[in-house]
Amino acid sequence: MQSQVLVLKDSLKRESGSKVHHANIQASKAVADIIRTTLGPRSMLKMLLDASGGIVVTNDGNAILRELDLAHPAAKSMIELSRTQDEEVGDGTTSVIILAGEMLHVAEAFIDQHFHPTVICRAYNKALEDAIAVLDKIAMTIDVTDRETMLGLIKSCIGTKFTSQFGDLIADLALDATKIVGVDLGQGLREVDIKKYIKVEKVPGGQLEDSVVLKGVMINKDVIAPGKMRRKIVNPRIMLLDCPLEYKKGENQTNAELLKEEDWGLLLKLEEEYIEGLCVQILKFKPDVVITEKGLSDLACHYLSKAGVTAIRRLRKTDNNRIAKACGAVIVNRPDELQESDIGTGAGLFEVKKIGDEFFTFIIDCKDPKACTVLLRGPSKDMLNEVERNLQDAMAVARNILKNPKLVPGGGASELTVSATLKQKSSSIEGIEKWPYEAAAIAFEAIPRTLAQNCGVNVIRTMTALQGKHANGENAWIGIDGNTGAITDVKEKKAQTFKTAIESACLLLRIDDIVSGIKKKQPAGSKAPSKPQVETEGDADNEQIIPE
Repeated sequence: MQSQVLVLKDSLKRESGSKVHHANIQASKAVADIIRTTLGPRSMLKMLLDASGGIVVTNDGNAILRELDLAHPAAKSMIELSRTQDEEVGDGTTSVIILAGEMLHVAEAFIDQHFHPTVICRAYNKALEDAIAVLDKIAMTIDVTDRETMLGLIKSCIGTKFTSQFGDLIADLALDATKIVGVDLGQGLREVDIKKYIKVEKVPGGQLEDSVVLKGVMINKDVIAPGKMRRKIVNPRIMLLDCPLEYKKGENQTNAELLKEEDWGLLLKLEEEYIEGLCVQILKFKPDVVITEKGLSDLACHYLSKAGVTAIRRLRKTDNNRIAKACGAVIVNRPDELQESDIGTGAGLFEVKKIGDEFFTFIIDCKDPKACTVLLRGPSKDMLNEVERNLQDAMAVARNILKNPKLVPGGGASELTVSATLKQKSSSIEGIEKWPYEAAAIAFEAIPRTLAQNCGVNVIRTMTALQGKHANGENAWIGIDGNTGAITDVKEKKAQTFKTAIESACLLLRIDDIVSGIKKKQPAGSKAPSKPQVETEGDADNEQIIPE
């Protein structure tokens, strides 16, 4: 009789086979259930206490999942999903999770019947290809220049969010902002970088209606010498530096031994002359505003203010880039390399204003800005955070439309069309893959079903009516009106959602073995022994003293 061999440590636990599949499916379904009620315009809000004790009130699927702290690996991967979706598309974070959860849910039956996971995955992938093909077929191209359509589109995306009562406002802001930063790369390609070039500044106070898109940049900084420097300059010449305007310090400690007293004076004089030289080089170009990312010494400040130049120091690199994009300046690394072309003349107005109790610098009315700031005002911080999240989504949607101007129906309509088409196709599939394929088709119905549930209508009747309408693959544009639960025409954007959902479902299905035994590092100071340890006389003496 062989003795038992221990391969894994005692502390590790290992689950494998179908047990894991069930656990994963359960976990994913749990995640999907958490945010199921946040789908659609009639959705509920979730209130979360985040790690730092703040409160987050939101119904953005991604924002909710971001705050959750999960132990189960499969559930964690579901959260990654919604993050990808949020970064790629900006909207549809909730749908992705619900779809993936549903895909896994229908797969559960097959795993019980001992289907091999790869078979199910194969069928799912086939279903995915067909689904995308169907989407292409029913998509309609839209005109990016038609403002009304675009606004309607963005509104459909944020209609489900908290700010839908200010729908037009947010849609306007998002559209304006993304239009400004769109750059044509040629060959009909558009690059719209909303992360780098659109800054959202939240300033509590005022009303939401006061929010605007500035044609330029706003930064939370004041001029260096408030009394001496101009705070309002029309058509400023702006110079951006990323070098310090102060005497260069030695790399590490530098010792200078001076024998004569005059040498000390000489040394100081050299420093002054160095700074004066820098300022002279700068003032050659007669700038009105000098902005640097690094420090600016008192002396330099004196020279600049004497010449009537306004200076701002220690600016964030990202802000500097935005200013460069907005007014057409070039960021210069060394003052002696300055050229006339590096100076930004595109701005119409430089002004420092006080909002609330802080000073903000505005560089606005730019001629052809490629960067902008969205100034959000609102009654409370929580409210502003939620508005900002919605604005991010709206901008992402606007960006996607500018990049790829196609529309597919929303409101569960495209899901139902896909579902109906897949059901028809499944009859032509040979062999064992037919069943999972058909199940995938049914899983797509989760979205319209959830929409109907959140509206509080009779789910079964609505679904049957809709399936009847979609059964023959016609009426592709008929779905559920999220507000009333009535059956109407709807439109929005989807391919990414399907891809992400199905691919992740496959990923989770293929996991058949989980070994988890990572000892969690306990935060210092909180020693939490698993069992209460009772000291006997024996070990009271030989306690090891652990150096902290």
